[in-house]
Amino acid sequence: MSFREETILYFLEKGPVCTDKMLEKAKEIAENRRIKNVVVASTRGATGVRASEVFKDHNVVVVTHSVGFHEPDLQELTEENRKKILANGAKILTTTHAMGGVGRAVRRKFDTMQVDEMIAHTLRLFGEGMKVAIEIVLMAADSGLIRTDEDVISIGKYDTAIVVRPANTQDLFNLRVKEILCKPLL
Repeated sequence: MSFREETILYFLEKGPVCTDKMLEKAKEIAENRRIKNVVVASTRGATGVRASEVFKDHNVVVVTHSVGFHEPDLQELTEENRKKILANGAKILTTTHAMGGVGRAVRRKFDTMQVDEMIAHTLRLFGEGMKVAIEIVLMAADSGLIRTDEDVISIGKYDTAIVVRPANTQDLFNLRVKEILCKPLL
């Protein structure tokens, strides 16, 4: 039997307090596995700025909320953080969420759940960050900012990181979570 033993960081709390340790672990794995693509979720941009600093020599894609996510015409990414992310050489992707576009509109209008939201709720069984980490690689692949034939470090929220082989959204079931690097225990 062959195997490889790895360490997963399980955080005893959630949120930004975990970000630096999560980025440290993700950087270590990226270096060891020669992974050159990093996709990171960032709403207002603080996590995106930190990731773009830590992974300056990588292809970093910072995925924001879509414009209007919380209220019409609102872009939550701050202009200051946008400038820092771009200055660090990272890309910014702002687009409809893979698991919440038209399906969310149907739910709001007709008070019924759609398949994309059922998948999102199922992934949340592993934590909100896991759902986000999977969703953002779909979005980045659909936008052509990462390839589907190369492993990617995906950072969902402040405290979750995985190694994943991406897929395009229409090929969701070809996506493979290869390693869980860290996530909240709670």
